[in-house]
Amino acid sequence: MGSANDEAVGTDALGIVGDDALADDVREAAETDAIRGPASEVLAADPAAVVAVGETALLSLVRERVGVPVLPIDAGPGYGDVEREDAAVAVEALLADEFETVRRTVLSVSVGGERVGPAMADVTLVTTEPAHISEYAVRSRGELVSRFRADGVVVSTPTGSHGYGRNAGGPILEPGTGVVGVVPVAPFAVNVDQWVVSAERPVELTVERDESEVSLSLDDRQVRAVPPHTTVEVVADGGVELVRVPASRAFFDRA
Repeated sequence: MGSANDEAVGTDALGIVGDDALADDVREAAETDAIRGPASEVLAADPAAVVAVGETALLSLVRERVGVPVLPIDAGPGYGDVEREDAAVAVEALLADEFETVRRTVLSVSVGGERVGPAMADVTLVTTEPAHISEYAVRSRGELVSRFRADGVVVSTPTGSHGYGRNAGGPILEPGTGVVGVVPVAPFAVNVDQWVVSAERPVELTVERDESEVSLSLDDRQVRAVPPHTTVEVVADGGVELVRVPASRAFFDRA
């Protein structure tokens, strides 16, 4: 396979993020004192590459703006991850420099002009109370795409399109296409569209009116409430280099 580095990843330059027993197994597979801990501590040690055990670990690295290749293990569909039983052989391939990398888009999200964080998988506006409907508007390239009543709206990257966006009825998007999927959540209508729009220019979401407080979530965490008529801007902003080894799952694999 093509390599992302001129030299092999040294065992003393490997980071591991993840809290379960599998992360311990990964460290044993590396046969060294690899750097293990929270994302912020591991990245502060300046590793050459990081193993992310589980989706939570991977997303925490994204929030810390990881700039080195990341090998995802047991992260779930969409990440091109390695399954648990293949973890040891995957780490061996990483350490032997037998890997390539694929770049996945990361979104930058701001509310009312204030940046609130990155997202690798999805950006969601949803009413805080179940079964409460609000009205939302979506704009792309400054033009109105749609206005609709629903429980919420989710913007998914290709990486995240396997998850919440798909569950809400949206398509799975191929990486590298430069687009995001925009899908209403539980819309109050019979015929409702979903949209695939460019992520290179800002996608704007607004709450036109609310019957309950509307919350903004970035990936796996809720970050803040969003009042009516306040613009949530979503735009591509860099990316993450994910490691692919022979044991990595194909992007479209949902087994």
